[in-house]
Amino acid sequence: MAGFPTPSSLFVQRVVIGVGDLAVSNNSQVTLSTYALGSCVAVIAYDPTTRAGGILHLMLPDSSLSPDKAAKQPAMFADTGVPLFLRALAGVKAESSRLRIFLAGGACVLSGPDTFKIGERNAASVKTRLSAAGLRITGDDLGGTVNRTVHLDLSNARLSLKMPNRTDQYSLA
Repeated sequence: MAGFPTPSSLFVQRVVIGVGDLAVSNNSQVTLSTYALGSCVAVIAYDPTTRAGGILHLMLPDSSLSPDKAAKQPAMFADTGVPLFLRALAGVKAESSRLRIFLAGGACVLSGPDTFKIGERNAASVKTRLSAAGLRITGDDLGGTVNRTVHLDLSNARLSLKMPNRTDQYSLA
């Protein structure tokens, strides 16, 4: 009947991933979300066979910038966060050979020149790390000058990428 929730929709859960953090799940009632990706990069991965997926929201390309911070929060950096993310995905039975990987973020949202090019360096570092792990990126929305918000619905592998002027939908199935 229209207007009434289905029993399964009563238990849908949103997991929010903050800056320098990650989350993985193989629960089809979960939607993973991360907000306000500026120069940060989100690595979104989904295994269509096990219906397991995750999001890593990293902030910086290299942990040598702050080894103490990397020891406490490894997901903050591409070089320590990507391997941690891949191990976490394996923990929920995602098979690396089946992963559909999408990258988002890496923008320059400053009003003036971006001397440090953090967004570009984040994107390049992630691509290098994934390639070294033998993984292929199936899609991306990187660069530019706008923030992005990402939602991954594990029930249907639907990735929603929201920007100030548009929303794009992708399937990772």
